[in-house]
Amino acid sequence: MVIEVFGFSPRAGLPDTHIHTFASRLHNRDAPAGYATQEAYQRYLAHNPNNESRFVYPISEGDGQEDQNCEIVAAGARAFVVRGQRQPIPPIDEYIQRGITLENPPSVQVYELCRHTGDVARESVLATPQERRINVPPDLTQIMQLEEWHHPNVVNDDDRPSGSETFQQLAHVLTTGNLKLYKPSQPPNTDWRNWPDGGLL
Repeated sequence: MVIEVFGFSPRAGLPDTHIHTFASRLHNRDAPAGYATQEAYQRYLAHNPNNESRFVYPISEGDGQEDQNCEIVAAGARAFVVRGQRQPIPPIDEYIQRGITLENPPSVQVYELCRHTGDVARESVLATPQERRINVPPDLTQIMQLEEWHHPNVVNDDDRPSGSETFQQLAHVLTTGNLKLYKPSQPPNTDWRNWPDGGLL
């Protein structure tokens, strides 16, 4: 199972697409050379036996962000580059039209720009099919792709994927190959509008 999330973290510096892979067999795992010691590498394997994480950066580094504060879109910026294509910095009213409330107008936060970009250039900021499969064993065949679903709020200790209707049904699909077993009764909530504190933490 692969889950991808496009967004922005100041620690990363640039907006990224985080690709989470969960499997009984994982492909293209981290190499031991990337760890300070063999013990550190073994700890990584022990703590991540069935999950792997990779990042891709669909938005190029450039002059779209303030030099002194990467969380702010530069006041004079006119465009930024997504997968090699220039995208204009939208005017303030375009954010409003798409339901994006700016935290401190007329200044625009990078996470707010990400919300707009995800709305107007969704396929460009999500992972490519090749990127999505980076940790998936090559012999596996994709049987389903969801664009939205009901995701548990894992911040709450009592709201875990193991108790989630979505993930219980997906587990049945994966073990049987029967797509008809995915019959969600809960509305999808993966749109950023369902997570109002996202970007503010």
